[in-house]
Amino acid sequence: MDSTRRTLAVLLFASTLTAGTAAAQPAPFNEIGVTMGHWHLVSKDVEANKKIFLAMGGKLFMPGGNPLIMFPGLYINLNLQTEKGDGATVGSVVNHVGFIVDDVQKRVAEWKAKGVAVLPGNNNRTDQAFVVTPDGVRIEIQEDKTQTMPIRNSHVHFSMPQADIPTAVAWYAKTFGGKAGTRNDAPVVDLPGVQLRFATADTKQARTRGRILDHIGFDVKDHAAVVKRLEAAGITLDEPPRKSAAGNTVTYITDPWGTRVEIVQRAPLGPQVQ
Repeated sequence: MDSTRRTLAVLLFASTLTAGTAAAQPAPFNEIGVTMGHWHLVSKDVEANKKIFLAMGGKLFMPGGNPLIMFPGLYINLNLQTEKGDGATVGSVVNHVGFIVDDVQKRVAEWKAKGVAVLPGNNNRTDQAFVVTPDGVRIEIQEDKTQTMPIRNSHVHFSMPQADIPTAVAWYAKTFGGKAGTRNDAPVVDLPGVQLRFATADTKQARTRGRILDHIGFDVKDHAAVVKRLEAAGITLDEPPRKSAAGNTVTYITDPWGTRVEIVQRAPLGPQVQ
């Protein structure tokens, strides 16, 4: 992403972050009513993961009695009812996910002081770091010194055979109203609040369902309209739309490469847990 687009993205986030309103946290919906929603973890240790994300600057909510961590542009669900997950992100089609911070070294020092284990960047880059949860969710930390907030959502990094990437880029751009482009000569799809990145794997990667990062999710403005659009495109729902315990309207699809995707029309979160 070039500097102009990066600055516009930060300004777009900033314009949505009114004082203390959880509903303002996601990026604005695109033309078809889609924005980045969440990562859904099936944590082996909910409390351990909650501690990490709160230390990194997240805010805790308990919609439907289940822990949810909110960052600018992203929600992170920490459990999936009574399901059990197994398997790190590396080795799955979602190899890792990512945040952008205003100053990597400053934030890393703060997180380490709060007990978060942080790995150095590739080739000891000082503008990059990694956090890996105890159950294997790999999170890349990148830097944008022009942004005005400490941390915000950045990307989802898919891994798949090279031959599949052009089709996957086109599928995500069409299905969710994204804009296909490149970053560092690699293909991406930009959606409100997130950049979907695509990297080459030697072999087909494992599906996300049943792993610690079970699925990603997009929030939508009009659930019925998005479902109608999906079905018109020949995409089969994994299950009929329903209401969740938190009052959200939800359904799931699975992309052709094995990423489970939740489609959510989100109910109010309720008060932040202090």
